[in-house]
Amino acid sequence: MALEDKTLKLCSCNKTIPIDAVALARALKSAAPIMVHTELCRREIEHFNSALKDDACVIGCTQEAPLFSELAQQAGARSALKFVNIREAAGWSAEGAQATPKIAALLALADAPESEPVPGIRFNSGGHVLVIGPAEAALDWAERLSAELEVSVLIARARGEAGPRRIDAAELPAQRGYPVWSGRPKSVTGWLGAFDVEWEQENPIDLDLCTRCNACIRACPESAIDYAYQIDMDKCRSHRQCVKACAGIGAIDFKRADSARSERFDLVLDLSAEPLLRVAHLPQGYLAPGADPLEQALAAAKLQALVGEFETPGFVTYNERICAHGRSGKLGCTRCIDTCSTRAISSAGQKVVVEAHLCAGCGGCATVCPSGAMSYRYPRVPDLGGRIRRLLRTYAEAGGRDACLVFHDGEATLDVLMKLARRGRGLPARMMPLEVFHPASVGIDVLLGAIAYGASQVVLLVSEKQDADYGEAMRSQLGHAQTILAGLGYAGAHVHVVASERMAAMERELWGLAPAATVPEPATFNLSPEKRTSLEFAIEHLARHAPAPKDEIGLSRGAPYGRVEVNQQACTLCMSCVGACPVSALADSPERPQLRFIERNCVQCGLCVNT
Repeated sequence: MALEDKTLKLCSCNKTIPIDAVALARALKSAAPIMVHTELCRREIEHFNSALKDDACVIGCTQEAPLFSELAQQAGARSALKFVNIREAAGWSAEGAQATPKIAALLALADAPESEPVPGIRFNSGGHVLVIGPAEAALDWAERLSAELEVSVLIARARGEAGPRRIDAAELPAQRGYPVWSGRPKSVTGWLGAFDVEWEQENPIDLDLCTRCNACIRACPESAIDYAYQIDMDKCRSHRQCVKACAGIGAIDFKRADSARSERFDLVLDLSAEPLLRVAHLPQGYLAPGADPLEQALAAAKLQALVGEFETPGFVTYNERICAHGRSGKLGCTRCIDTCSTRAISSAGQKVVVEAHLCAGCGGCATVCPSGAMSYRYPRVPDLGGRIRRLLRTYAEAGGRDACLVFHDGEATLDVLMKLARRGRGLPARMMPLEVFHPASVGIDVLLGAIAYGASQVVLLVSEKQDADYGEAMRSQLGHAQTILAGLGYAGAHVHVVASERMAAMERELWGLAPAATVPEPATFNLSPEKRTSLEFAIEHLARHAPAPKDEIGLSRGAPYGRVEVNQQACTLCMSCVGACPVSALADSPERPQLRFIERNCVQCGLCVNT
């Protein structure tokens, strides 16, 4: 596949990458010979500068991307630059000499159309931070942060501590420079720029009203009041001398009726030993470093960067019309709610609600959604499918065999892949890495689509944290895909989750994968924005070319396909099940009293049964 109207600059990185220029030119269908440099970023930099006169330039190096970009900017070049990693992804490998098809495929991706931009989700943070935690730590960090941020403090005791006790022996500042409250946190909800915090004021002393005159401290015969104006109820003997001393101010009330308090903040610094928010992924703007002083310092340093206007992609779209969550007051599918690690998805009667400000972009909801009501768009499935098809087609045309796609993110797993190339055996020549925002977004439609396009295998490379959060959801989808492939007679294990952040373990697993059977004729269809349509295309193609075609394949519980069993003697043909079905798998007949079932539409949500 030729790189249309693009200048290609390749470098062997001081002859450490074995590049066959002739074979590569043939694989890329290049009319002109391909020149391979050895020190493009150093002694041969003029060759790069000369390429800046062209409209577009593809550079086979990502390490020196900042240098090349700076040179292009200094030269005022109009050339569009694209950088492709052929070193760690292909050349630095125990099979680097056989990696020409992979290098060609990776370079061909530089010619892929850009994905359509997705709508952004806006955040606005004015820098009002609430510091929650034990008095000593909370007041200390409030003092440090108050010069740069608008600060408030909630002195809170440890989770699980019983009874309204004294917090600790910290002392409030001599100057009232920011609000200080105390109490038991009840809830924290929201996101960057809009955190709503509720707490219950248990301390009899209202710190808003308190003038810090210390009259109560001097009056208390048991010394039960400290200089943070917290009363130790174990010491207090209810003499109420403090109440008398504060009579003119009225800050002390042991029988306060209204103890509920709430405020809104832009940021939260939670210094509790355990975060008050217990979710796998904390929302942006909520920092919970725990009790470790170093982690607290790192978190405090991040706060200043979280002031201003921000935007994140709108990762998912939701189509209520085909959602199988509920109908007529009956509950059906809850897969997206169960999978979401940020609690961004909640039930709202017959539908679900997605709070985009909480979405972290994992895409797990779209992966487990059986109907396609949740769809991922960073990138959209058709865009990702186009990249996969281009990659596999170029690889095959260049003579590559048994292609394996390795999906990884741009952080933890990418770092391990880089180390694997620098310190270990690298990736096998047949394994092509493809970066996505999050591996959990790769659903069964993409998995089976990739196999239909000619891939031998698909690997989801995940970190240990990602595996803990989404491993069950990913493996269930892989299990359904593998069952379908095995049922059609395709030998071998086609889909895998490799969960490791340790180089040796990852190397052992990747190099230990034996190729699986491939489809004899790669598919040419495009993946659809509609999940069921993509699945239909992929399964039909795989079935058409199956080594052992079958009319029926048994799937495990939770699969996105299946049938319903109707007791014909008990059915009254009331058609309530037809009205409840969100995907038209059940239908009546306009010509006669008849209940019809369309198996290809059924998502096994159970709404018909519940209705």
